[in-house]
Amino acid sequence: MTELRRRQNVDEALQSGEEEAAVLPGEPQLENTQSIPQGSDRTTEALDTALKDLTPRWRNWIIRGIFTWLMIFGFFFLVYLGPLALVLAIFAIQIKCFHEIITIGYTVYKSYDLPWFRTLSWYFLFTSNYFFYGESLIEYFGVLLHRMEFLRHLVKYHRFISFSLYVAGFVGFVFSLVKRHYLKQFTLFGWTHVTLLIIVTQSHLIIHNVFEGLIWLLVPVSMIICNDIMAYMFGFFFGKTPLIKLSPKKTWEGFIGGAISTVLFGFMVSYILVQFDYFVCPITYDDVSDHLSMECTRHPVFILTEFSLPLMIQKIFNIIGLSWTTVKIYPFILHSISMSVFASVIGPFGGFFASGFKRAFKIKDFGDLIPGHGGIMDRFDCQFLMATFVNVYYGSFIRAPNPQKIIQSVLLLTTEEQLHVFQMLKEKLLQKGILNETNL
Repeated sequence: MTELRRRQNVDEALQSGEEEAAVLPGEPQLENTQSIPQGSDRTTEALDTALKDLTPRWRNWIIRGIFTWLMIFGFFFLVYLGPLALVLAIFAIQIKCFHEIITIGYTVYKSYDLPWFRTLSWYFLFTSNYFFYGESLIEYFGVLLHRMEFLRHLVKYHRFISFSLYVAGFVGFVFSLVKRHYLKQFTLFGWTHVTLLIIVTQSHLIIHNVFEGLIWLLVPVSMIICNDIMAYMFGFFFGKTPLIKLSPKKTWEGFIGGAISTVLFGFMVSYILVQFDYFVCPITYDDVSDHLSMECTRHPVFILTEFSLPLMIQKIFNIIGLSWTTVKIYPFILHSISMSVFASVIGPFGGFFASGFKRAFKIKDFGDLIPGHGGIMDRFDCQFLMATFVNVYYGSFIRAPNPQKIIQSVLLLTTEEQLHVFQMLKEKLLQKGILNETNL
């Protein structure tokens, strides 16, 4: 009877949307999980009153929809404010995601009174951000930083300072070891570093995507949002066939409907954004005007290009009376197909991974900050994976030598070194015949 009752509880949890909290009979029970933050659908009193007569399924659907649109409009507002606001928002999201994951580890082992765990975890977050954000600022805005006297030494010795900060935390961890808790302390040390790898490293890549042009952030982020919404909608109304055991409410109907919608949406949003230099130009520091610039000579992927159609497609067009042999299109739109396929096929596995993690600790969500959605990490599990893919894809297939970055690197040298670089470049160009003495 006890086992039967537990099975019924699992079914009720799944039907009420608490799929991540469901515990199957025979699964191991963890200690101290009762105080782990759980997701909830807490809302304002007015909204609760308005929805009190609805079933839990429809109540959750409406709450989720309301806060989805609030987050979308908030994202549009950040885009309107510009790159700096987006960078600060990414930094804030990273901190909150780190807090949600570390809190779970701290809560599970809280009864053991492990010394310095939270302090060291936040210290390592600080040192990681100091290193990664410092590297980004030096790479993109090194000339500007060198103009400030008090920052020059921080720029010059940035990596040594970062390493020293990390070693100080490492030594502090060793001093904190307690004989009866070695295993638990090393487990949490690994927990902290894996969290840093997942959260800080990937948020650093998001910052790089922003600096390379807002379109490399906006298109992937909007694809994940579209896929999440459409998969939910198709699954809610048409879902019948379970997709994966980690997330019992995910269905093949939702997965396929979300994928098709994401590809079509990717075409549309890419075509719109590629029209504006504001979205496609990298963010650089203009030392002449002494301000950040978002003006550029367009990368070839953002220039309308004529392509020859495959012979098979030409024959199909001939059958229907069209004589098209070429088509003009922005190459970026073709690249968007790769991103939309990844967002709809591989991207959801970031969510499945998070589902497995939550099942391991018998929790529904990482937090309860966003009604109907859970915590911040619940909304960004797929976004981090997508951002990493975009950064790797850009570096592998899109990135080209950037003269602006090369000039910035040269300007960081002393006057004598700059003249030496000039002489070397002039000699090489003369040898290749690109320049001749009459041009000088």
